[in-house]
Amino acid sequence: MYYSHDGITIYHGDCREIMPQVMEQAACIVTDPPYGIAYESGYEGSLPRSIAGDTDTSLRDWMVEIWEGPALMFGTWKRPIPDKVRQVLIWDTKGALGMGALDLPWKPSHQQIYVIGTGFHGHRGTDVLQYAPVQSMASQGRTHPHEKPVALLKEVISKCPDGLILDPFMGTGSTLSAAKGLRRNAIGIEIEERYCEVAATRLQQEVLF
Repeated sequence: MYYSHDGITIYHGDCREIMPQVMEQAACIVTDPPYGIAYESGYEGSLPRSIAGDTDTSLRDWMVEIWEGPALMFGTWKRPIPDKVRQVLIWDTKGALGMGALDLPWKPSHQQIYVIGTGFHGHRGTDVLQYAPVQSMASQGRTHPHEKPVALLKEVISKCPDGLILDPFMGTGSTLSAAKGLRRNAIGIEIEERYCEVAATRLQQEVLF
């Protein structure tokens, strides 16, 4: 265990070793797994340009196979959608995202979120969620190459089954921050210790009102 306070726990290590030990505590998974596209950011700076495990979808597929409950996970049309997916939500980034194929007259401005399982609740709204992304550079506050906005995560977590939220690919803790803001218990697992450190510091600095 790397950090634990106010119902939020961080484990540093490989999710394939830790998740089987903690997943019985969870009501729902909310995560942004490696997509398997070997993505490298075009931005130079203090942030790494890629993430561990992104050479294929084996980590994502392992998680989907071992987990029998509800889940929300980010994904991409560039790789096959897991068989368990019941619906695809669209995260509309309000026109702000990557460059995409420069020979095409459209740039990508959305991402997918896969819905797996049952037990979700709340107002039945649109499956298109509009949120600006986190600023693209570390100098503007970004802490991870694939960081997702906390406001978006709060919206989707608010419709998850009651109980603990599990994020097996925690990054710098955006899912945990969103869960904390909703007064939900959460567990995050991250293989990169530098991201665990950022997440722990971030959670210590946040105050609930």
